Amino acid sequence: MSEMFDRPAAIRHHRPLQGGYCELILDVPEIASAARPGQFVHIRIPGMNIGSLRRPFSIAGADEGGLRILYKKVGSGTEVLGQLPQGVLLQVMGPLGNGFPLVPEGKPVLVGGGFGVAPLGFLAKRLPTKGLLLVGGRTDQDILDVAIFKGLGWETRVATQDGSLGVRGLVTDLLDEMKGEKIEVFGCGPDGMLKAVGERGIAMGAKVWLSLDKHMVCSVGACLACVQKLRRSDGSEWIGRVCKDGPVFEAREIVW
Repeated sequence: MSEMFDRPAAIRHHRPLQGGYCELILDVPEIASAARPGQFVHIRIPGMNIGSLRRPFSIAGADEGGLRILYKKVGSGTEVLGQLPQGVLLQVMGPLGNGFPLVPEGKPVLVGGGFGVAPLGFLAKRLPTKGLLLVGGRTDQDILDVAIFKGLGWETRVATQDGSLGVRGLVTDLLDEMKGEKIEVFGCGPDGMLKAVGERGIAMGAKVWLSLDKHMVCSVGACLACVQKLRRSDGSEWIGRVCKDGPVFEAREIVW
C-alpha cells in the first residue's frame, strides 16, 4: 500500500456531465503521485454540517499533480459538492485501499457499470498492454469516458438496458462473448453486476479482480462499517474491511 496523506486540495476544474454526473479535478500533487488504479480518496466537503462524514470517491485519474474524480449527485454530500466552483479548498485523505494488479496474465478486459467505469480509465493508462473495455448502463446517459479509452487505443463495446447506445442488454452479455479467449477481468460497478461478472469470469477460467463499493465511515479500517465476508485459499471464511483489505479483491475470495 502506498503512503497516505491528508491534504488541502484546490478545485482546478469542475464541470457537469450528462445524467447528473460530474467531473472534478483537484490539485493535490502528493496524493496524485502516490495513487494507483483501484485506490480511492476520502473527501471532506465544505458547507456541510460540522459533524458530517467525509465521502469516499474512486480515483479516476492522477496526472500532473491533479486528481480526477467522477461522481453522480445522489445525496446531500454530492449535491453540495456539485455546487462548488474552481478554487475552493477540499480536505482530501488518500490514496486509500489497495489497487488493481498491473501485470495481467491474459488480454485485459475491463468491465464497468455506470460511474463504476471511473477507476478503469486510470487502470487502462497504467496497464502495459491494451485490451477491451465493456461498459454498460441503464441508458446512454450512464455511459462515461468511452472517448478516453478510444484515445488510448482500447477497443470499446457498450450495452444499455434500453438500447439507446450500443447493444440492448447487460454488460455481462458482452462478457459472455469472450468465452474461449485467454483474458483477465477487472470490474467495477454495482454489486449485482460484480457478482455476475465474477461468476462468468470464473466459469471461463479467468482471473477476475473486482472493486467493491460499500458504505464507508472512516475509510481506514477502524470503524468496521464496510465489512465483507471473504474466503481464504484453504476454504475458510473471514471478515474483511473493504476500505483497508480492499476495495479490490479477486472474485474467488468474495462470499456473496
